[in-house]
Amino acid sequence: MQANINKTNQKRVIIIGGGFGGLKLARELSSSNFQVVLIDKNNYHQFQPLFYQVATAGLEPSAISFPFRKVFQKASNVHVRVAEVSRIDAAANCIQTSIGEIEYDYLILAIGADTNFFGNQNMMKYAMPMKSVSEALSIRNTILENYEKALVASDEQEKQALMNIVIVGGGPTGVEVAGTLAEMKKTVLPKDYPELDFSLMQVHLLEGSGRVLASMSEIASEKAKQYLIDLGVDVSLNARVIDYDGNTVTLTDSPAIHTRTLVWAAGVIGNKIEGLSPEVISRGNRILVDKTNKINGYSNIFAIGDIALMKDETYPNGHPQVAQVAIQQGELLAKNLKALSAGKVMKEFKYKDLGSMATVGRNKAVVDLPKIKFQGFFAWMVWMFIHLMSIVGIKNRLLIFINWAWNYITYDQSLRLIIKPKTKQ
Repeated sequence: MQANINKTNQKRVIIIGGGFGGLKLARELSSSNFQVVLIDKNNYHQFQPLFYQVATAGLEPSAISFPFRKVFQKASNVHVRVAEVSRIDAAANCIQTSIGEIEYDYLILAIGADTNFFGNQNMMKYAMPMKSVSEALSIRNTILENYEKALVASDEQEKQALMNIVIVGGGPTGVEVAGTLAEMKKTVLPKDYPELDFSLMQVHLLEGSGRVLASMSEIASEKAKQYLIDLGVDVSLNARVIDYDGNTVTLTDSPAIHTRTLVWAAGVIGNKIEGLSPEVISRGNRILVDKTNKINGYSNIFAIGDIALMKDETYPNGHPQVAQVAIQQGELLAKNLKALSAGKVMKEFKYKDLGSMATVGRNKAVVDLPKIKFQGFFAWMVWMFIHLMSIVGIKNRLLIFINWAWNYITYDQSLRLIIKPKTKQ
């Protein structure tokens, strides 16, 4: 079955994935002489850095999501399709999808990464990942449902397990979730649930290495850890999680922790796609590419963002799996595809590190820029400004700003709703 996309005399560029890299590439090509087909399993772009705020009832999912069709309303050469891609047929220059077969002249994989449970089946079953808006919303539902259950629980150990929250992984996501939940414990949840004793509630952050925010500077790491401790988070470093059965977290050298809520933020693994040579699949399912993002051994298939593994002198193990890498690769690839089509030489990718940052809570953040590092209130303001300006859509920016301002003034959010899909009988 052929997908219903009219053929033109333009060369067709298929982009699989509408994350930071795929969306940037599609936007850069939206006024070009290519026919662009953007394929994603959702009809919207998700702003991943703020998933944790959806999970902790700080923002609604719609505030950090933006419809692809809205982005490309005025781009007649861009065609959006909501579909699952099952296989690449490189010999025939086509892909197999849930809506049929689609031919391409150039194929770009921007399929990103998913949660890595490192083969632990119980973690896959019971732990809660946060790699999509729907998963973040599921965490929000679970946390609120557990507090409703704690209200009627008669057993003290069961009540504490319902109130305790464990976050595994001390990267930016884990740190931000832990800090926000600790603040909610102090300022929000006691007002919602006055019948509960919140001295029973513990927020645990478990990190397998020797420090949180290991990808940032040591000063940022130490400051973030101190912020978390000041907020009341139980930070455990070099903590190896063995298992979780839905009730108890088992660690190697520490006492077990009873909890009904475990948020898994401990690692990522590249999303799989069939049809590529096994030789180009490297560690973490990342795809080996050359310095123009062309997949090794293929003349017209490229990969960008988290899924791409490009080795150079500065990054012998590949670039960090962060938004800026994907955005910069998408921007350059758009120029290179235009150059390739015109018979010109493509340029090699050079990552410009713009810095990294993480927020730990109200007035608390850490920022590492190439020439300066700072923490505290000013870092928090910089973090908010950068994230606000990175959101797609003016309306979304306004909604987020209003939510943040209201939360700052009132120490409260009004989004603590348990929203579950209706199941058919």
